[in-house]
Amino acid sequence: MKHTWLVGILAGIVLAGGPVGAQPKPAAVPSAETVLGTITLPRGVTADGKPLARGTYTVRLTAQQAQPTVAGQLPDLNRWVEFVQGGQVKGREVVSIIPVDEVKDTQQGPDLDTGHAPRAAVRVQALKGGDYMRVWIARQGVQYLIHLPTAA
Repeated sequence: MKHTWLVGILAGIVLAGGPVGAQPKPAAVPSAETVLGTITLPRGVTADGKPLARGTYTVRLTAQQAQPTVAGQLPDLNRWVEFVQGGQVKGREVVSIIPVDEVKDTQQGPDLDTGHAPRAAVRVQALKGGDYMRVWIARQGVQYLIHLPTAA
């Protein structure tokens, strides 16, 4: 009788998703095409060597991996994003992806609080000297960084 009771409790815990207070599994990097968010570029930039005008864009992560990858990095963490405006792809660039479980291992900075990964945020910033624009998107705890040279 005790054996049946114990098996019933264990089965209930497994079916309920684990012990009370268990942390949910961190969000994985999406492998399929996914819309990351909407950004506004305050000035023209260069994306994949081609001009990309200032304006508002939907940023879409593609399933296409960027090659070559950085030594020691998983290939799925360097992918292409597309900048979509009016239903048309206006440009594309490589994105560096920081999974939820690696955020704590990144360098702390004024715009990246490594103590906590935001669930959702979008920032477009001119980097020191104004030579690059950084697009930073946090979606479901995963962080996406895109660096775009400013147009001359």
